[in-house]
Amino acid sequence: MGEHAVVIAGGGPAGMMLAAELALAKVDVAIVERRPDHVLADSRAGGVHARTIEVLDQRGIADRFLAEGQTAQAATFGTTVLDMSDFPTRHPYSLGIWQKKIERIMAAWIAELPVRIMYGCEVTGFAQDDTGVDVELSGGQSLRARYLVGCDGGRSLIRKAAGIEFPGWDATRSNLIAEVEVTEEPPKGLRHDASGVHALNRMEDGRTFRVVTTERQVGSGTEPTLSDLSEALITVYGTDFGIHSPTWISRFTDMTRQAASYRAGRVLLAGDAAHVHYPAGGQGLSLGVQDAVNLGWKLAQVVDGTSPESLLDTYHDERHPVAARALRHTMAQTTLQRRDERMLALVEVVSDLATLDEPRKRLAGIISGLDIHYDAGEGGHPLVGRRMPDLDLATADGDGGGPLRVFELLHDARPVLLDLSERGGVDITPWAGRVELVVARYAGEWELPVLGAVAAPSAVLIRPDGYVAWVGEGSDAGLADALARWFGAPVAA
Repeated sequence: MGEHAVVIAGGGPAGMMLAAELALAKVDVAIVERRPDHVLADSRAGGVHARTIEVLDQRGIADRFLAEGQTAQAATFGTTVLDMSDFPTRHPYSLGIWQKKIERIMAAWIAELPVRIMYGCEVTGFAQDDTGVDVELSGGQSLRARYLVGCDGGRSLIRKAAGIEFPGWDATRSNLIAEVEVTEEPPKGLRHDASGVHALNRMEDGRTFRVVTTERQVGSGTEPTLSDLSEALITVYGTDFGIHSPTWISRFTDMTRQAASYRAGRVLLAGDAAHVHYPAGGQGLSLGVQDAVNLGWKLAQVVDGTSPESLLDTYHDERHPVAARALRHTMAQTTLQRRDERMLALVEVVSDLATLDEPRKRLAGIISGLDIHYDAGEGGHPLVGRRMPDLDLATADGDGGGPLRVFELLHDARPVLLDLSERGGVDITPWAGRVELVVARYAGEWELPVLGAVAAPSAVLIRPDGYVAWVGEGSDAGLADALARWFGAPVAA
């Protein structure tokens, strides 16, 4: 029986991101992936939002994705594009990039890290005890792990076997999605009707079209065929445009569900295993990656004994409300895609409101993930629990090497205490081996998305996921408590 500190079931974006986070923390991790490799025939998800681009930037790999995608103002609500070009971030946009590219880039990244991937097998069952989890694999193999994380999608076996409930809403509509060739040139742009949204868009190869169409009735659970797609297109357009040679055809619905708990003992969930929803707004992949970044450093600290198991409870406490809010907004967006006369009146009212400055910023902050606010501890400063801005810092030693970006300090996924006071002398000796102390200066304005300008702090404690755990306002009051809460008990000199 092979042994690993953590076994991850599922090697999609959430699973790979979690594996990378654990590997950066020197945790022994293995991914069990049923596919033979990370080459996808279908494009799947179509992009990521601003906060997820920032997360990749925190690890020093955002440029790999930006080089293969296309930036755009693509955060939408209803029919309104929410311009976020004025947001205070280096990435005030969404990135259009197909999931097959995302997975290829991420697979290349984790190949640079000590991550074992077991392709061509899947978890078939598990049993947990007080010290770990026995994980059964297809083919009769087994693994022993301290913790098991289910990143195995909406039909998650891990979630079901752990007995975690998955409450929510059943499907009220379904869509067919495919990549096919055509003999007739289809019309450009989206078409809305009383059923939902329909579109045919030419792919990068210039020959294949990506087709999305809403079915008149909720489709059956069987695999859709080219005939099903043809019939659905004729219903909407009066022709199927001579579709042929499909690369893939699939069906998705607006079923919306969320795991009641993200943890059951030594078993945890992330990504689609924890939450499923209609893809309106394109938040699914971003939510999963951010789940992984929130969980990774916490799980690493529990595995290596730095923190107690109770730290894992903060994963559910922080991420469950974020996904719950995303699910509510996705259901609203899904409803706004319908276009009967009564719904059109609602769409027009919402669109008018969404163009106003304050609603625009609020909605764009939610969709982009830039306004996420965790309950990270005591403190009245608005930075606490929010993402740390990527400031250009002047290092205290004045070495002439140019500004130092905050996100550069997070490349190794370690916590950072940023001392911006003129006096210096912040003492973190009992945590010196866990938290990096950086003395620097910053003279610019501190501005947060949606909230605007905030008072400049004298020091900031930044978690490995880029969120602020403590803010100094001229003193070190509360720092020791924040260090102990998030990064373990102090070590005696």
